[in-house]
Amino acid sequence: MPILSGLVQVLIEIVEYLAVLITIIFVHEFGHFIVGRWCGVKVDAFSIGFGPELFGFYDRKGTRWRAALIPFGGYVKFFGDPNAASTQDPNALAGLTPAERAVSLGGQSLAKRAAIVAAGPIFNFLLAFVIFAGLLYVNGRYVMTPRVGEVIANSAAAQAGLQSGDIVKSIDGEKVETFSDMVQIVSLSSGVPLKFVVERAGAPVTLTVTPRTEEVDSPVGKQHAGRIGVKASQDEADMHHVEYNIVQAMGGGASDTVGVVTGSVAGIRAMISGRVGTDQISGPVEIATATGNIARNFGFGGLLALIAILSSSVGFANLLPIPILDGGHLMFFGLEAIKRAPLSQRFQERGTMVGALIIACLIFFVIFNSLHRYVMK
Repeated sequence: MPILSGLVQVLIEIVEYLAVLITIIFVHEFGHFIVGRWCGVKVDAFSIGFGPELFGFYDRKGTRWRAALIPFGGYVKFFGDPNAASTQDPNALAGLTPAERAVSLGGQSLAKRAAIVAAGPIFNFLLAFVIFAGLLYVNGRYVMTPRVGEVIANSAAAQAGLQSGDIVKSIDGEKVETFSDMVQIVSLSSGVPLKFVVERAGAPVTLTVTPRTEEVDSPVGKQHAGRIGVKASQDEADMHHVEYNIVQAMGGGASDTVGVVTGSVAGIRAMISGRVGTDQISGPVEIATATGNIARNFGFGGLLALIAILSSSVGFANLLPIPILDGGHLMFFGLEAIKRAPLSQRFQERGTMVGALIIACLIFFVIFNSLHRYVMK
């Protein structure tokens, strides 16, 4: 029975993981699809996943809706595209009839093509916004005053002079409103002296604290991050439940969505500068682990929050100016606008090859990270 129970739990976690993944992929691709349809472009295929088709059907407009074997992605193939990457071929476009060109992606104006490409990431951000705003409206949010409850002996905080009862007001000029704000700033600043302004007995005190790199538990497993050695206050007066009306929830949803993006940018900068380790990069294995942990500990609301966070991250990642990603297509469109003429097929193909190489290297690095985290340690 314990074996059967464990197997059932694994199957449940797989279903939860696929539900999270497919939701994000579907919303992203649906953004491309629906804006393409609005612009009058014919859609040949809408695919969730890559590789051999598992099942599918045609809608009344001739689009093949398909589910494929490998669920880590998807694509929308528009009429006239030589491939799923939507690399434009001027020669192929010239071979179309006027009627065919009118419903092809390449036959659209530059503004329409840019709108269709940008729609995928934008829909990811919209999904995150709706979820964040909905959760705030329904559940509100618990926030902790950034008050130091305990200072661990011989820690960076102790050496800097932080004391129990101190309220952190700002770090390096950045306002701190909650204990989570402080943790986020510190986690990305290993080895970097930070200027803390704290309120102590009603008066401001300025201290310099240098976070140390420590191994910490996270939903995706062990990671290395900056820590200063303090614990949050356990006083009930420092725990607040904030309720939101619809307008406040929408503002909070927008703020949370932007916060995920700015956090991603800060994380990339911190990894480039060496402030945090590259184990901050998570792949499918880590996301699956996080999905299971969050579902067990926080239930359906936790899974919704995870979808919002991942959807924001996917939207941001797809806007990076890497050929083969949406951001790479938008970069090509920008060059086309500057040149005032279509880019050559050769240039686009070379750019796509470079983009594919970058993505392949990133995939290899993510796999190596996962092996190092779960196998080599």
